Amino acid sequence: MISLFQPQVGDDELKAVSDVFSSRWLGHGPRTEAFEAAFAAHLGVPADRVIFLNSGTAGLFLGLETLNLGPGDEVVLPSTSFVSAANAIMVTGARPVFCDVDPGTQNPGVEDVRRVVTPRTRAVVVLHYGGYPGRVTEIAEYCREEGLTLLEDAACAPASRVGGRAVGTFGDLAIWSFDAMKVIVTGDGGMLYVRDEGRAKRARRLAYHGLERSSGFRYAGVSQRWWELAVPEIGRRLIGNDLTAAIGAVQLERLPRMVARRRDIVERYDRELAGVPGVRRPPALPPGHESSYYFYWVRLDPAVRDAVAQDLLAAGIYTTVRYAPLHRVSTYGAGPVTLPGADRAGRETLCLPLHPGLDDSDVSLIVDRLTTAVAARS
Repeated sequence: MISLFQPQVGDDELKAVSDVFSSRWLGHGPRTEAFEAAFAAHLGVPADRVIFLNSGTAGLFLGLETLNLGPGDEVVLPSTSFVSAANAIMVTGARPVFCDVDPGTQNPGVEDVRRVVTPRTRAVVVLHYGGYPGRVTEIAEYCREEGLTLLEDAACAPASRVGGRAVGTFGDLAIWSFDAMKVIVTGDGGMLYVRDEGRAKRARRLAYHGLERSSGFRYAGVSQRWWELAVPEIGRRLIGNDLTAAIGAVQLERLPRMVARRRDIVERYDRELAGVPGVRRPPALPPGHESSYYFYWVRLDPAVRDAVAQDLLAAGIYTTVRYAPLHRVSTYGAGPVTLPGADRAGRETLCLPLHPGLDDSDVSLIVDRLTTAVAARS
């Protein structure tokens, strides 16, 4: 089976884990701090604003928790998003308000956000679909003008940039995911960036039970009674550890090479699918935009999309739809909302395998089977 995603790990990651075992310190420690500092340098932000967590989802929940949202508040997000963003909004007591997206890029424009903002809106969450930055610069400017907090869901965009500036640094908060299917993998893990220094300190405290001091060991000999507790507010345990951080540090070093191979595969898909009847390719990146190339998605006639996916599965090629429109999920209580772009994307989109483990023959096979299936079903 040709899988949609596949982690790229090897001897260097094994060596990093072995070094952690040898150190006898497996939990949150020096390697976690080193990974945070390296990722902050990659983004071009202060190291104390970056927090390594046990998942990107934890970053969404924690980041929104720092906004002190509650009943009556609203948070805007694109309907084409993963459920974790909507869930993170719901648990605060606020209401997720879904905006439309461009059916080609599957990212929202500033006009899509503006259309659903009300006096109750407190924040906006944007997803960088498939690693493509989208119109984040315009949305960030709009949020600043309106006094709205912007959280960038950059889960699949660790190498994406606009004008040389890292995606995730345009808003007030951002998250990245390092689960086993992402561009950078640590098994499970994620990173939270918080622009404001005070809010970053609070987020770091909340990530470890709300404790003022994260480790009594560090204060032994400094404080006379280092075991005493100070818990200014209630938190949870969301922190990452040195095992996963050690893997992450190796993956971060390999990131340019992995993204370069992803770009090669995307370009090959583009060349081989050019002019194929019934298959629309992703839009070209605008000038100055750099992608992490997490998804490669095609758009097909809705009448054949599902059958084509079944045909590819029978041929040993796994494809999927990322993401089904959230405004159609009854749990989120969107009601009778009309979002034609998101609905169209949900009917037409099919994501093809994309990871550095694919060789050129794999890509050609996928293209051949896709072309055959679309022709047969049309």
